[in-house]
Amino acid sequence: MEGDAEISCSPRIGKKSVMSWIILILAGLMEVGFTFCLGKTKTATGLELVYWWTGFLGALSCSMFLMTKAAENIPIGTVYPVWTGIGAAGAVIVGILFFHEPATFWRIFFIATLIFSIIGLKLLA
Repeated sequence: MEGDAEISCSPRIGKKSVMSWIILILAGLMEVGFTFCLGKTKTATGLELVYWWTGFLGALSCSMFLMTKAAENIPIGTVYPVWTGIGAAGAVIVGILFFHEPATFWRIFFIATLIFSIIGLKLLA
């Protein structure tokens, strides 16, 4: 009808949206960073322990700040699962690479499904 607003089902692809997704990915990577620092605290002592705890708190703070910035333009129902998914997948990968955790078929399979789910949420957002 003439005068009616056009309804678009396509996702918003503007500079603000792209930047929000970049910020969200960085927030997820910071979550991986604080997980790595937390893992290193298990074996550190003395001043080294202080450094790892400082890194943990810095990465945690940065991750939370970036997540809240991303949530300004991306629905929180998308932000939170993507953030935790990146962190969960990253933590498993860090565990395998740096902490000698097992890389079994099922761990890799379920991390892959998690990554595909994150990509699916991005495509639908």
